[in-house]
Amino acid sequence: MGLHNEARLDGRMLRLIKQLNQYLGHFPRFERYGLSQQIRTAAYDTYALIVAAQKPYSRKTTLGQLDVRHEQLRMLVRLAGELGYFGWRDERQDGGPQERALRRLHTIELMIDEVGMLIGGWIRSYRDKEGAKRQ
Repeated sequence: MGLHNEARLDGRMLRLIKQLNQYLGHFPRFERYGLSQQIRTAAYDTYALIVAAQKPYSRKTTLGQLDVRHEQLRMLVRLAGELGYFGWRDERQDGGPQERALRRLHTIELMIDEVGMLIGGWIRSYRDKEGAKRQ
C-alpha cells in the first residue's frame, strides 16, 4: 500500500471517528461509560494501529491486530444498533419512526466498511510483497 493509500485510510478513519463521536453523544446516559466508551476506545485503537502499521519494523503483527480491532469496532457498532441506541436523542428514545436511527447506523456502517476495505487492501498488498520477496 503506497503512501497515497495510507493517507486515504488515515483520512477516512478520521472522518469515521468524528462522525462516531457525534452520534455517541446521543447515546443514553446509562451507556456513557459502557458500550459508548467501548466503541470510542475501539475506534481510537484502530486509528492508533493504522499509524503503527505505517512503520515497517512492526507492520506484519500490527496489520493483524488492526484487522481484529477493526472487526471488534464493527461488532460493537452492530450491537449498539441492535439495542436501538442510535435512535436516542436528548436522553430519551424517539417514539416515532426509527428513520433517524437507521440513517445514523447505516452511515456509520458504510464508513466502517470503507475503512475495512482499505485495511483489507493494505493486508493483501503486504502479503503480495512478502510472497514476491520469498520467491
